[in-house]
Amino acid sequence: MTVTRESARVQAAAREPTVAGAVVAYRLYDVGYEIRLDRALELLATSAPARPVPARGEAQAIQIKNPPVTVPLGTDSVQIAGAPCAAEVSARIFDFGVISLRIRVEAPEGTPWSAFAALGNRMDAGTELVPRFAHHLRLVLERMGPAIERPALAPVTEDYVVFRIQRMTGADGSPVSLEQLRDEDLIPLLLNERRSLSSGARRELLPYRFSYYPDDLAVLTWDNALIVEPAPEDNDVQYVLEFANAQLLELRFYDSILDAEIPRMYDEVESARRGFHFLGRRFSRLLAALQTRVADATEAVERAENSLKVTEDVFLARIYTAALEIFRGPTWRRGIDRKVAIVRDTYVMLNAESQARRAEILEIIIVGLITLEIALALVFR
Repeated sequence: MTVTRESARVQAAAREPTVAGAVVAYRLYDVGYEIRLDRALELLATSAPARPVPARGEAQAIQIKNPPVTVPLGTDSVQIAGAPCAAEVSARIFDFGVISLRIRVEAPEGTPWSAFAALGNRMDAGTELVPRFAHHLRLVLERMGPAIERPALAPVTEDYVVFRIQRMTGADGSPVSLEQLRDEDLIPLLLNERRSLSSGARRELLPYRFSYYPDDLAVLTWDNALIVEPAPEDNDVQYVLEFANAQLLELRFYDSILDAEIPRMYDEVESARRGFHFLGRRFSRLLAALQTRVADATEAVERAENSLKVTEDVFLARIYTAALEIFRGPTWRRGIDRKVAIVRDTYVMLNAESQARRAEILEIIIVGLITLEIALALVFR
C-alpha cells in the first residue's frame, strides 16, 4: 500500500507543470499625513527612484494625478520556513502617506506547481518576513523623513501576496495553456487548501478572473492574487493592485481613528459640560478640535480615493474595480462617512447648545442691567 501511494505521488508530480516565476510579499504602512514626492525623489536619489505608471494600451482608462515613487532597496536574505532565501526588496511611496514595501523571492527554474504553491503559502503566512519589513521601513524612513508631513507610524498595516508566473511548462517541455489551469490547481495556491472545495465555495472564493490576451491571466482573492504574464517588464496589474491596497489601508486607518475618537469625544463633551466658562464658551476648544478632526479625515480619505481614477471599463480598470470590491472599499468608506456624520452632528448640537447658553447668559445680563437701572432710579428719585 505504501509503495502504491508513493508511486501515485511520484506520477502526479511528474504530470504537474513546472513554472518560472516569483512570489512577491507586500506590507503597507501609513507613515504620516502626506508625503511630498518631489522631496522624496531628492532624498532617495542615490537609489535611482522612478515614477512609472501603467504602460499598457488600455492603461488610458487609469488616471493617476500624482504617480507614486518606486525605489529599489537592494537584496536581502530572508527566512522562509526556516531556510534562507535570496530576495529583492523595493518600495513604492504614495503621496497620501503610505509606503508599500515589497519582498520578491524568485522560484528556482523548473519548480513544480505544488512546490511553487508551497513557497507561496509560506510567504503568505508572513510571520518570518515581518522583522525584515520593519528593518527596511526603518531605513527608508531615516532617508526620506524630511519629506513626510506630520510623521506618525500607524498601528494598522496591510499585507498582500502576488504569485507572479512568467511561464508554465508541461512534463514534455511544451508550454501549458492557461485554459488547462483548473480550480483544483488554484485552490492550494490561492486558498492554501489541500482538500477539494464544494462548487459553491469555489464560486464564492474564486469569482474574479481576468484575461486580456490568450497568454495572460489575473485571479484575485482577498489577500493574494495570481498573475500570469509572459512579459517580465509588464507590472501593470501589480501596480493597480498595490494602489488598491494602499487606498484600503488609508480607509482602515481613518476608520480606526474615528472609532477611537468618538468615545473620547463623548467624554470630552461631558467634561466640558461640568466646567464653567464665561459667556457659555465651554465648548469653544472642543468645537475647534472636532472641526479639525472632520477636516483631516475627510481630506485624507478623499486624497487617497482621488489619487487614481477609472474612466473606462477595460482590463486594468476592471481589475482595479474588482480589487476595491473584494477589499470592501465602498463598505469602509460608508463606515467612515457615518462616523464623520456623527462627529458633524455632535458639532452642530454643541454649537447650538453653546449659542443657546450664550443667549441665555446675555438675556440674564440684560435683565440684570434693567433691574439695576430701575433700582437706581428708585433710590435716587
